[in-house]
Amino acid sequence: MIVEIKPERAIEIIEKISNFIVRKRMAAPAIMTIESLRPLNYIGSQLLYFLAPFAELIFNPKEYQEFAAMLEHDKYIKMLMQRIDELDEEIHRQERKEKLLLRKRRKNKIKRFFGFKSRKKNLREENNIN
Repeated sequence: MIVEIKPERAIEIIEKISNFIVRKRMAAPAIMTIESLRPLNYIGSQLLYFLAPFAELIFNPKEYQEFAAMLEHDKYIKMLMQRIDELDEEIHRQERKEKLLLRKRRKNKIKRFFGFKSRKKNLREENNIN
């Protein structure tokens, strides 16, 4: 059973987990869950040790124990949340920009359909009338 985890190995595990979470588009729920359960990280790691004989039938035993050891340290939990947030921003930045532009276009179409004018146009018209 692994008692300590090397910082280099912890960073590798954090990278692997964060990539998986971001690819599945679960960054926001993952960050919320991790943040809400952060005070219980030590208890969670001990629970993972308790369930190890059964979980190691499904997962790689060494990686499972390393993950449980990583959960004991609050600094690794913070690093995990930060990395998930960074990766999510990097990967989905362009997609978010396109969606924002599409929302603006739709909003402008609706305004034009119902005859709303922008503030600048209203001010120009008022100045021209007077």
